[in-house]
Order: sequence, then C-alpha cells, then structure tokens
Amino acid sequence: MKRLKSKLLGMETNTQTYEAMYDGAMTIKDPRYPNMPPISDNCPIYYKDDIGFDITGTHKLAQDKPTVVVIIPSDRILCDLEGGMPMKRLKYFLHQMQNDTATYKEMYDGKMEVNFYSTAWDGHVQPPEVHHISTYWHDNNACEITTTHKLAQDKPTVTWSIPVENLGLKTYTAAAADFCLREFGKYIDALNAELYNRSRPDNENGKYYLHAPGGEILERNTAYFSLCPQRDYNYGGGSTVYLMPDDQLQPPKMCLCIRLQVQLPKKKLRKTIQMLCRDLPDAVDRFLIEFDHVRLNEALALAEKQAAIRAWLKNSDYCAFVANGSILPRSKGTDLPLQNAVPFQSTPEDEIEVCGVRGMGIKKGVTVITGGGYSGKSTLLDAISAGIYDHVLGDGRELCITDGSAVSISAEDGRSVKHVNIAPFIKWLPGGDTADFSTDHASGSTSQAANIMEAVDCGAKLLLIDEDRSATNFMIRDQIMKQLIEKEPITPFTDRVNELHRTQGVSTILVIGGSGEYLSVADRIYMMEDYQIHNVTKRSKEICEACAVTTELPGNADWSQSRTLYSEGFSSYPEGCGSEKLEVSDMGFILIGDERIDVRGLHDIVSKRQLDTLGFMLRKLETTNWDHKVDLERRVDELYEKIEAEGLDILYSSYFTTTERFLDLPRKQELYALISRMRRINIAKS
Repeated sequence: MKRLKSKLLGMETNTQTYEAMYDGAMTIKDPRYPNMPPISDNCPIYYKDDIGFDITGTHKLAQDKPTVVVIIPSDRILCDLEGGMPMKRLKYFLHQMQNDTATYKEMYDGKMEVNFYSTAWDGHVQPPEVHHISTYWHDNNACEITTTHKLAQDKPTVTWSIPVENLGLKTYTAAAADFCLREFGKYIDALNAELYNRSRPDNENGKYYLHAPGGEILERNTAYFSLCPQRDYNYGGGSTVYLMPDDQLQPPKMCLCIRLQVQLPKKKLRKTIQMLCRDLPDAVDRFLIEFDHVRLNEALALAEKQAAIRAWLKNSDYCAFVANGSILPRSKGTDLPLQNAVPFQSTPEDEIEVCGVRGMGIKKGVTVITGGGYSGKSTLLDAISAGIYDHVLGDGRELCITDGSAVSISAEDGRSVKHVNIAPFIKWLPGGDTADFSTDHASGSTSQAANIMEAVDCGAKLLLIDEDRSATNFMIRDQIMKQLIEKEPITPFTDRVNELHRTQGVSTILVIGGSGEYLSVADRIYMMEDYQIHNVTKRSKEICEACAVTTELPGNADWSQSRTLYSEGFSSYPEGCGSEKLEVSDMGFILIGDERIDVRGLHDIVSKRQLDTLGFMLRKLETTNWDHKVDLERRVDELYEKIEAEGLDILYSSYFTTTERFLDLPRKQELYALISRMRRINIAKS
C-alpha cells in the first residue's frame, strides 16, 4: 500500500474530500524505454502484494466514507479454501444427494470440471474437461473412496494415503506398516465407541471397519507403503478445480496406505457427512499428531532382531529357536498370551545365544517332544509352528523363530489326491500303483503320506507332526505287531524319518505321548513337565538299550514327484456358465468354479484373510492361464513377484460379493497345498 500511503501523507490534516485518494493519479514509466516520457494515468486501485483495494466515493455527501472493493486473486482464495475446508469436494457431492440415497453415485463418480492455466503466448486457454476421480484430499493426505461391490453401495472402501514425511517414517517394511495399522486402530475404535448403539444395527448407527490382525506380522492390503501421486489442482466452487502450473506440481511421494471400510448410516446424510468429512479426517490428524515414535522404534528393533535370527538359522545346524522368557500358552479362546503362564526356559544342554538373545536351539534332524497329558508338549509345537511368521511385541512368541518353509502335517481323511508318489510309505494297494496314487477319498494313512510327499516336493525343510492329529497305523508299528502281521503295506513313519533327513535334508519335530517307537530313532528327545522342558535323550537311549529295542529299516526310497497340471478343469467358471464363481466359506471351504476345496487341513493358515487371499490367488492363476500344460512352479513364482512389485490388492475383484475386502498374504506352501486338494482338475503323471 505504498502508493496509497504516499497520497494520504500528502493531504492536509483537515481534509474532507480525500480528492487525491479517489483520483489515484500516478505517473507510469516503462523501464524498457528509458528515452520515452512518462505517461500520466488515474487508477484508484492500490495493492498489498497481489491483493488489490479499489477505493471509490460512496456519494458526494460521504467523501469521508469510501467504498472499498477487495480484489483477491482466485488462486489465493483456492489455497485458503484448501487449508480451511478439508474434503471440500466430497462434502459438496454429499450435500447434493437425497437423504435417502442408497447408491452414493456422485461420491463414487468423483466428477469434476478441470480448468487449465494458459501456457500459450497469446493467452489462449484450453477449454475445461470433465474428469472422474474419487480421491479427495485432507491437507496433503489423500482419501480414495471406491465401491466394495455392487451389493454394498452403502459400505465404501476408503484408502488413506499419508506421506511418510508426515509420520517421520524412514523404514518401509511390513513391520512398520503393521505397527501403523495397529496404532490407527485405536482411533477407529474410539470412533466406533461413539457411534455404538446396541438397540440399532450398524447400517443405522454407522460403523468403521478396520482389519484387526492377530499376533502375526504379514503382508497385507490393509496397511502397506506405495508411491502415490500428489494433488495437482486447486479447488474452485462446487466440483470445479483448477490445474496447478507446472512449477507448483509435486512428484509422487512414498505414502503409508491404510485401507478400511465405512458402513454409512441409512437415511442419515448429515451423519454420513460428519463421518466421512469430519470424524475420519480428525482421526487421521490425531494419529499423525500422537504418533508414538518410541514404540515404533521398539517394533522396528524387534523386526531387525527377528530378521537377524532368521538369517542365522538359514546357515546354521538349527531349524528352530525359542527364546528364554517366551510365553507359549494362549488364553482360552484367544490368540493372546496366557496370564501368569510359566515362561519358557531352555534346557542347559541346548541353550545358545543368537544375536544377543539366549534361548533353546533345536537342531536339524529328528526331534521328539514327549510328556504326560496337559504338560505343554503340544503348546511348544504350536509355538514352533507359529514361528514361521514374525510376531509383534507382547505376543509372547515374538522370539520363537522357525525355518520359514516348515509345514504342519496331519492325517486328512477324505481329501483328494492326484497322482502322488506315496511309495516311500505305502508299498502296495489293492488294484493301485502307489508310485502314482490317486483317490477322491484318501484314508488317514494315505492322506498323511500324500501330505508329507507334497510338502517335501514344494520345498519344506521341516515337518511338524503331532501324534494326536495323525493316523496311528501310519506313525508307528511296534515289534510285536510287525511279527504278527507279516503282509503289511504301510511303512510307518518311524522307518523313514531318519532317511528323510539324511537323503532329503528334511528335519522333523514330533509330539509323541503314547508310543516309545520314536525314542530309538530320534536324535534328541525332550520331555515336558508342568510347562518346563527337559532333555531326556541320554535316559531314553538307555531305556531303549535295556529293552533291546531294534528297528530294521527298509532300503532308501524314491522321494521324487513327477506331475503335470493341465488346463482342463483349472477354471473359475463353472462348466457351461459364463460367470465366475468364488466364495470362501467360514466352514473351511473355498468354492471356485466347480470346485469345493476343503482347506481345514491347512494348519499353517493363521488368519481368515489368508483364506480369502488364497481364493483370489487361485482365481488369478486360472484366469490368466493360456497354456494347455501349466508350468505351475513358474506361474506361482511370477504371481508372488507381481504381488511384491504391485501390491496385494491386484488380486481383489469387486465382482465377487461374498468375499472379504481385506487380504493377508499366505506362503507358497499353502497355495500349492490348496491346488493339490482340488478334485476336478487334470493332473497327470509325467
């Protein structure tokens, strides 16, 4: 306002006309033409930076009461609106809807009129274009709103993309994403507590659904890191936006992406606006402001230690490690550690220190865990099984680390088996070739034999077996029964367990409570008493020698598999139907195409979301297959590589209305096991 100040200071103190201010006389000199005389002009518009003030007389009797028009550039207004009106465009769409809307079409459509800045020398402006983008912004945090599926228009999927710089994050691992998901869950729980009314259903109250993980740290589509584009426009009125000039555009940023679902309240549009445009953005703000970097660093330090122990395990003589002080028992009906449980303490003979952590190392080979009823032997095996995944602080098993290829084996009566070589365990069957065994309804012994052979074939280096879930005649056959029954087709697992390690490098950990047959073949024997472990290997061997227990072992077996999958029947389309079918049942079945696959025998699945993911992974393999002869190993490897590069959400399809939106990544072992249990596919011996 330098020019206005100059005119005011030049007036008489008793002026009543303010003539010079209204006149706005000024001399204009163009520095480009220094030899040209100045030009006189009158302009009563005065500027402070880029904001103009047009000062004119109100009327002749009010010279001391000027009219002032403030001229603010549109981009200044739009920037102010952006800072002061979060989710402005979403709020505009919601306000246009009817209170009883059931489709929320405008919200999902995200229609906006895009206006362009002129870059042409003659000032020509490109005409506006209509774009459809359902991403809305709260500061520099993006909120993408998409339909979950056609039957859930009132339950959108909402994905927040938060720049990692807002959180001070520098590590983009699954452990960091998992920590953020659990932290954000606290704010969602608080919102749901405010909405809850037990006398009304969720579709009347409204509710936020965020994945609540167990103790495992997994790759998820509910919390992950991704490079995300930044907002490239400023807000105008309504759905109008103005593209930013090139010099204001920002490159994509690494973001923490958190995905949830929101049940919108029926016929309560005002409450919907509050939930989406105020409460949820406020929860994001609180999450950012109160982010606990101390606890994050603790979680990341634990993840580094877990990774170091796993790396050590791969190059050592051990297949599992259980840290001293671990809490192995679970509270009844939950996956939480049991209160006042006896902490695990290694036997003195087996205590080692790995990466600064002391605990019990379980060596490769054959290990037996025995003990009386309710002594904790199955609890220890369950903890070893859980160790294939990392766990969070407070789980109690966070430093129970197991070979990541380990597979839990059990009998599985009635499962389908297709062309599996089970000859190492079943010498002959009436009318069948056990080197090329197929059945739609396997017995306990043949199913357990097939499970072991398939696990070995897909790369398992550790088998975990509990006697209680096994077929008795497959596991053991004592000396007396061997003498009585001479024509016995089953070679018990006791006769092969050492060979499996010696020739295939596959170790076994067994829980045995009712038979001493394994004591003579085990490399190590541990006994559980009142949840305390003891090394009883020496004593057990002495008992075996005193009882003159000897085992006559068969010759080495052929452990190889030679199977080929063909495309016939490998489809998500039921026969004669033009629509895909995929359902994941709570009863333990995946229904896809014409298949009804029993997955209750996949004991290393730790979350229902992994089952949903398996269904989508199988569907992806089927719908992208163009080969008559399917190279399954290559296709599975390519699928996991694509997931690693593009994210787990590439699997999801909103076409399927009975599947869940949240996905957890399973291992390759479970995907192979799923395919092996399909009944209608064409697998042949090659």
